[in-house]
Amino acid sequence: MQEFLSAATAFPAVLFGAALAVVVLFWLLVLVGAADHHSFDGDLDTDLAGIGGVPVTVSVSVMVVVGWFTSLTGTVLVHRGGSAGLTRAALACGVFAGALLLGWAVLRVLVRCFRRRFPDEPPPSRQDFLGRVCTVRTGSVSSDFGQAEVTADDGSTAIVQVRLLAGADGPVLTAGSAGLLYAYDDEGEFFWVSPYDKALDPGPPPPRPRTGARRTPRRTG
Repeated sequence: MQEFLSAATAFPAVLFGAALAVVVLFWLLVLVGAADHHSFDGDLDTDLAGIGGVPVTVSVSVMVVVGWFTSLTGTVLVHRGGSAGLTRAALACGVFAGALLLGWAVLRVLVRCFRRRFPDEPPPSRQDFLGRVCTVRTGSVSSDFGQAEVTADDGSTAIVQVRLLAGADGPVLTAGSAGLLYAYDDEGEFFWVSPYDKALDPGPPPPRPRTGARRTPRRTG
């Protein structure tokens, strides 16, 4: 026990120990809702260090934990070696640098495994609704008013603002009518919609015939 306390309060383990205390306190605040684990994501660019894709607080926590264990082990070995003076100080500095490098290396490996298991997906965009059929939910749709319900790829539904060009040919869009979202207005944050007739939908294109395939005529009689 005395050896552990002596190593934990010596350089460089004492630095990582203080950082570990701060990390533990931070995650306790996160558990009680007094802090957010994404608090520092906008302050640092972790992509340059090859550890982007996970919250900064998680990255720092992993590096501190690995660095503390590494520095504690290295400090114990330095004390057991019996060195003193400048040699002991040089070894301690080497342990400090090695702990930082090992913590960074372990973090990079974990981040790579995380990226392979959970690849980045583009965030949902309103542009994904273009070309989709919607159902009008308001009494009617005009050039300055209208709402419709549209279904996303994952099966969820959303209510979007829609507008119909003034004097557009075709039937008027009323509640329950089907419409086609064909454009999006960024300034007004609404979709341009046109009447949709399912009977006019050509459907998916027919499959292409296989090249080189021959059809054998059927014999009769």
